[in-house]
Amino acid sequence: MTSLSDTIKRLAALRALPAQGKRSSYHLADLLAFGSDPGNLGGKLFVPNNVVSDPALVVVLHGCTQSAASYDGGSGWAHLAAEHGFIVLYPEQRRQNNPNLCFNWFEPGDIRRDGGEALSIRQMIETVCINHSVDRRQVFITGLSAGGAMANVMLASYPDVFSAGAIIGGLPYGVASSIPHALERMRGVGLPSGATLSEMIHSASAHAGPWPTVSIWQGSKDQTVAEANAYALVEQWLGVHGLSTSPSKSSSDGSHHTTRWSDSTGFVPVEFHSIDGMGHGTPIDTTSGLGAAGPFMLDVGVSSTAEIARTWGLTPSFAVDRSEVENAVETFTLKPQGVPSSGIQDIIEKALRSAGLMH
Repeated sequence: MTSLSDTIKRLAALRALPAQGKRSSYHLADLLAFGSDPGNLGGKLFVPNNVVSDPALVVVLHGCTQSAASYDGGSGWAHLAAEHGFIVLYPEQRRQNNPNLCFNWFEPGDIRRDGGEALSIRQMIETVCINHSVDRRQVFITGLSAGGAMANVMLASYPDVFSAGAIIGGLPYGVASSIPHALERMRGVGLPSGATLSEMIHSASAHAGPWPTVSIWQGSKDQTVAEANAYALVEQWLGVHGLSTSPSKSSSDGSHHTTRWSDSTGFVPVEFHSIDGMGHGTPIDTTSGLGAAGPFMLDVGVSSTAEIARTWGLTPSFAVDRSEVENAVETFTLKPQGVPSSGIQDIIEKALRSAGLMH
């Protein structure tokens, strides 16, 4: 069985890497004096010269070993903002908080409403909204890996702030409260059931709805954050939105498979994007003119940045024609996340094999 020490070794190797990736060709200004900053975070801001009146705001959270500039250079968010007049905010981790530059999505003091890193990010958002007359109906958040998990923290803790979020290679809210727990969850071990997952979000704030829409992105060969986390994220938000686990529609475009869940009006609050053969990282398409390939920025012919922005209504449609599959139940099945007390060894080993973490 793949051991905890193996996972730790992989993380140590990541730590040894510099914060890489092509730096953004767009100037990201330092965000200063945004509040008490209890999480001791930094912040970068991109406001295009052609910013529209009452602009939208996209909050982007980088992954471990990355910086705001390297993630922007890889993903192309500032490039897209310059073309369409919205604002991009990049909260940025500091090494004194986490030596790998990971957002602390598993630390109880950093993920609660009005505390730690979550409050620092909220203060940044509020400062930008006030200073730039942001349309508060158009505040969005996305992130990769630990940044994806932290984006989900913000959606859970401050659902009243966001219209929508996109979680790339991330994890459910509330499933870990320590580094050992975080490492286990990353491997797909010990994830709670759907009902418990949804209750975690309900207990994160007094919010009663409406809830942000959520899109979840995952590579089928991700050996850093197991695919089981994507299924758990889907379950977590389906429960919050009160939706059936039976999807409404699915579509495929080559290796890119999208599954959607709609309500009785046809509105889609939850969607899942799976990329065949993709490892751990943000899917990009260099032929689209957005971003650049690099560590954890994976050129798989799918620009998640373009697709997410289109879904949020920030840009005209970037979607290509797809062959719709109406019988979505046959193409997507939610997998049970609970680990029963009996037969735990066999179940864990099976889960690790399916996630590519054991042979």
